Amino acid sequence: MVKVAVAQMVSGEVLADNLTTVALLAQEAAAASVSLLLLPENFALLDSKALISLAEEEARAGIIQKTISDLAKQYGLWIIAGSVPLLSPSGTKVYASCLVFDQAGVQVGRYDKVHLFDVDVDDAHSSYRESDFIEAGKQPVVVESPFGRIGLSICYDVRFPEHYQKLRALGADIIVVPSAFTYVTGEAHWEVLLRARAIETQCYVLAANQGGKHSETRSSWGHSMVVDPWGDVLALKTSMGSGLVLAEIDMATLHKRRKAMPVMQHRAQAGF
Repeated sequence: MVKVAVAQMVSGEVLADNLTTVALLAQEAAAASVSLLLLPENFALLDSKALISLAEEEARAGIIQKTISDLAKQYGLWIIAGSVPLLSPSGTKVYASCLVFDQAGVQVGRYDKVHLFDVDVDDAHSSYRESDFIEAGKQPVVVESPFGRIGLSICYDVRFPEHYQKLRALGADIIVVPSAFTYVTGEAHWEVLLRARAIETQCYVLAANQGGKHSETRSSWGHSMVVDPWGDVLALKTSMGSGLVLAEIDMATLHKRRKAMPVMQHRAQAGF
């Protein structure tokens, strides 16, 4: 059994304040004997127009990555940094990069968000165009860890089941979904999408969401949760605001489920 934590935040436009919240959550996770901590998408800054300037500063000083690395090392935690803006080769856009740090503070994995949220939503913010600032990644990533193989994804990816089938095919046992799901889309689809991805892949799904009001026009749904390979919600944050969701995951249970219902074998036999 491994104890994991997903962190819900209400990130704003001040980097230092957001990183202070991360430090407090890491301290809380360590006090609860957690081994793996997942942070939400845009944990360091929830301000799309400032992503490029933040990425430029990160390229110079690396303050976000250094902070997460130091916290991982200080508390002996694996920390998955939901998304960090890193400059693309063009220099005019960023990658939304999910970074994985081991308990020694070493970065051992990186995934650049593939599916970008270019949609119109019936809320006060109305229009979301991530591609104006973000360059799409190209491939799925699975990272080896002492707890199992971790498949990386970010937010809008969760609407594309083929992405998760690829993660399972690459050996994923745990899938993380750091997010900033809007209140409207989250209320409609958040839980059902996460449970479906867990059931389809027979993986544990760890979903850390932003949860609260960020500005006059932008609110996130929250409801950060951990889902088991059978689709059961093991832990859920029902209130808005920052905090941790704690759960225990068990690879023996996962393998038992897969043995009893070998869907990947049946998928191969069907030619998919």
